[in-house]
Amino acid sequence: MTTVEQSVGAPMTRVDGLDKVTGAARYAYEFPTQGVGYVWPVQATVARGRVTEVDPAPALALPGVLTVLDHTNAPRLNAEAEASADLFVLQSPQVAYHGQMVAAVVATSLEAAREGAAAVRVSYEREPHDVVLRADDERLEIPEAVTDGSAGLVERGDADAAWAAAPVRVDRTYTTPVEHVSPMEPHATIAVWDEDRLTVFNSDQGPYMSAQLLSALFGIELGAVEVVAEYIGGGFGSKGIPRSPTVLAALAARAVGRPVKIALTRQQMFQLIPYRSPTIQRVRLGAGRDGRLTVIQHESVQQRSALVPFADQTVSSTRMMYAAPNARTTVKVAPLDVMTPAWFRAPGHTPGMFALESAVDELAEALGMDPIELRIRNEPEHDPESGKPFSSRNLVACLREGAARFGWEHRDPTPGIRREGRWLVGTGVAASHHPDYTFPSSAVARAEEDGTFRVRIGAADLGTGARTALTQVAADALGIPVSRLRLEIGRASLGMAPFAGGSLGTASWGWAVDKACRALLKELDVYAGAVPDGGLEVVADTTEDLGQRADLSRHTFGAQFARVRVDGDTGEVRVDRMLGVFAAGRIVNPHTARSQFLGAMTMGLSMALLEIGEVDPVFGDFANHDFAGYHIAAHADVPRLDVVCLEETDNTSNPVGAKGIGELGIVGAAAAIGNAFHHATGARVRDLPIRIERSREALRVARSAEKRRPGADEPGPGVG
Repeated sequence: MTTVEQSVGAPMTRVDGLDKVTGAARYAYEFPTQGVGYVWPVQATVARGRVTEVDPAPALALPGVLTVLDHTNAPRLNAEAEASADLFVLQSPQVAYHGQMVAAVVATSLEAAREGAAAVRVSYEREPHDVVLRADDERLEIPEAVTDGSAGLVERGDADAAWAAAPVRVDRTYTTPVEHVSPMEPHATIAVWDEDRLTVFNSDQGPYMSAQLLSALFGIELGAVEVVAEYIGGGFGSKGIPRSPTVLAALAARAVGRPVKIALTRQQMFQLIPYRSPTIQRVRLGAGRDGRLTVIQHESVQQRSALVPFADQTVSSTRMMYAAPNARTTVKVAPLDVMTPAWFRAPGHTPGMFALESAVDELAEALGMDPIELRIRNEPEHDPESGKPFSSRNLVACLREGAARFGWEHRDPTPGIRREGRWLVGTGVAASHHPDYTFPSSAVARAEEDGTFRVRIGAADLGTGARTALTQVAADALGIPVSRLRLEIGRASLGMAPFAGGSLGTASWGWAVDKACRALLKELDVYAGAVPDGGLEVVADTTEDLGQRADLSRHTFGAQFARVRVDGDTGEVRVDRMLGVFAAGRIVNPHTARSQFLGAMTMGLSMALLEIGEVDPVFGDFANHDFAGYHIAAHADVPRLDVVCLEETDNTSNPVGAKGIGELGIVGAAAAIGNAFHHATGARVRDLPIRIERSREALRVARSAEKRRPGADEPGPGVG
């Protein structure tokens, strides 16, 4: 018997790599479609109000324009559907935010559709609007639940009494701005109706779940909706459900009786696609002089739209990160006249851990304690929130391994004293955390008569390498080389599967694939290993398996390290090096996993230094709505990134032992850079991003403080 080399754990090259580099891979907008029309949205120029008239005549007079849709003539959606209110496109004259779709032009060419949209005349009844998040907004409310299902207000112990009694206290406010998703592939859709059957070629993170939503919106059977998402050029949460452009394409296709396609411009992406909500976070940490936390209080103020009661899980990580007998976490949400914020890579945990991990660093300084030692000293034995045992928790191992690799033992804790010419140099650390989610999924495994195997599952590969990882899982479960396996993903009709989000994809899909393949082998045993005529296939579903898992607290952890240089004269900030050490179960493919971590850490750097959506309070729009004004990290900003994945065995989550990694790598990255900035300069910036203006102001404050110190006639070594 030939022994097949194990695939899982091997750094396998992407199975779709050749298709991508040769252009054979088809993305949503590229599927060949006969007689296709093009739709272009007409967007509101007011931030709040009501459409009083849409004049289509100038557009309809243009060559190639087929129709102009608005709330008076667009096909009706199912008003009873359980769907986000902002998906009910062109169903009402009400305007809830600047840029909202109020009409659309369908034409025989993209150019005609765009020209037609510019010709449509829309009149409004304008109403006063408010688009600015404020901590003292009288409309702030505590939601019953946030996006992870936990309550908006959670308490344990007596947080107020513990705070009053704490010998050492840190009370700080941190802010994070609007951040926009910026995937390489914009949101794009081709919608095709065949009588009452809808096929959508969509840039989509979850074909099956999107089909469920579209069937509800259009009032048709689930089996009458096919969502095709063979290749996706990034999503970062924004493509987790169909957004308004997808619904518009389907409406337009139904209205004109022909296939219709749409691809948003980069400017439209900033106006029509949800973003990460800004936050105003107050963190209060109380500790004994030995560094042991006695109380944690974390309050996050964030925004939602007037349409949808969305509340992100910004404070959820805080409740289980460190051992503290007393804690209170609060989310407060202000309803503003803005587009609905939504998921963006590691939603909630990314801004929340920036605030928490920055505050922990400030507490370490107040205690005169090493920030790594402070974290280790507050390591909990069980989940502080639920009291459940952890399925695995290797944060301490990540911190210690990272410290050894980063040369932490040589770090002088005194801030603002290291120089390289005119550059101030510092290092910082922060912890990473993300929940380990697993959702029910189904898969089909089939043995063919020619000795090959086929595995089908409704998964989606965002470019993360899911297609490759699932191929490895299937090949190992079947005991065959990958050359004998064909994996099919990216269609709703391939079966129930969760979306590629929340770092739950590989764990959820991989379990179903593994189960289906092993069940197929057992079926083949009935035939003495011979494949019967017509082939043999089995279907596996993990719903019951999930219900039988041990009741444990399941998470992934990591440690982020950063080395930062700050020009003492200009305030320019440079990140010389970042190191991420992560413990996230069994790594299915080290090659693609490293790529995931590198990308996430780069996004964290971008968050720390560059990204901010600038709100225009007068017009209610974003003042910077393209890459000329909204800056993201480029290769020149990332000179050296290192990733280490610790070996971690956790077979309680799923038989494959895999956990999600995509989100974990961004969490903590911004805090590590912010902490390194403080170590370099002696100044703390608590408002992201640390742009050059904020860096200069921090240096000015540090310089003034140094001059006020007794005996400080000359600038200290930490001053440029």
